[in-house]
Amino acid sequence: MDAFTAGLLHRIKAAQSDLTRARETGDDFLADVEQAELDDLHRLAAEHGVEVGATRA
Repeated sequence: MDAFTAGLLHRIKAAQSDLTRARETGDDFLADVEQAELDDLHRLAAEHGVEVGATRA
């Protein structure tokens, strides 16, 4: 796995964790921000052929 792929997958996991935490605390604005970040990261992964697997929220 190259550095780009590893970094992208790490960012996806971090964004998912942050999204979960935002939802659990009822922070709707932060949840929206994190969901948008996650969507962007998934788009980037798809554009570069990075298999994300079960990490999608």
